[in-house]
Amino acid sequence: MSAGIRLSVVVPAYDNGRTLDETLRSILDQEVEGLELIVADHASSDDTLDVMRRFADDPRVALLETEAGGGAGRNWNRVTEAARGELIKLVCGDDVLRPGVLARQAALLETTGAVMTACRRDLIDMNGDVLLAGWGLRGLDRRMPGAEAVRRAVRAGSNLFGEPASVMMRRDVLARTGGWFDRFSYLIDQATYTRVLLEGDFVPDPEVGATFRMSDSQWSVALASRQSAEAREFHAWVREAHPDVLSGLDRRIGDVRAALMARARRLSYRVLKRRMR
Repeated sequence: MSAGIRLSVVVPAYDNGRTLDETLRSILDQEVEGLELIVADHASSDDTLDVMRRFADDPRVALLETEAGGGAGRNWNRVTEAARGELIKLVCGDDVLRPGVLARQAALLETTGAVMTACRRDLIDMNGDVLLAGWGLRGLDRRMPGAEAVRRAVRAGSNLFGEPASVMMRRDVLARTGGWFDRFSYLIDQATYTRVLLEGDFVPDPEVGATFRMSDSQWSVALASRQSAEAREFHAWVREAHPDVLSGLDRRIGDVRAALMARARRLSYRVLKRRMR
């Protein structure tokens, strides 16, 4: 670990001009020692790069640019590979951290030796209004071996850990297991967590520590259906690569529940969309 840097927060930004200022301030306002913030713009078509440059004079901040193409995986790995801290959290450019989450999660990992923690999050709309409060960690209410946490998530047919803003990991484990795993584009986060968790324990952070911003792009039935299909592909990969972690029955249960979750997601999206009008 580089001298003085304990924790890296990395932000892969893309067309986040409207929200990025709030995102970055929510990170820099955290009371935590040894923080670095790395932000990379992925060839945005809006003013994302201009917003980033407002923070150029802060010594904790490094600004990067990522060439176009390569999907989310390219920019997520770009900022992650530039990180130097022992611990790492990725925050998308439209999400927000709640006060205290960085210090609390860093302490959890340092005192327990776990490889990953995750907190609950609020689902918010584009204006920052809370749509659903305290979401996540269903069935992950205690410290457990990472393999058990992986199995529980697959059997649930859902990403129980949440989006990256909810999660903090050990950077060396993330690097050793190959970085952000983008074979499954909609499940890049859960697939990556899986590889990390097979290296050690999971410990929950039961507080609400982050937000996930809902947008119009998430309402489509086609998207929900594709996510369900990709979940089945992901379950098949876990079963094939780690048969000692996931049984055939676990996989089948996960596939059924992923389909049910897709239907529930479509319904909830329609309800939430009406609330956002």
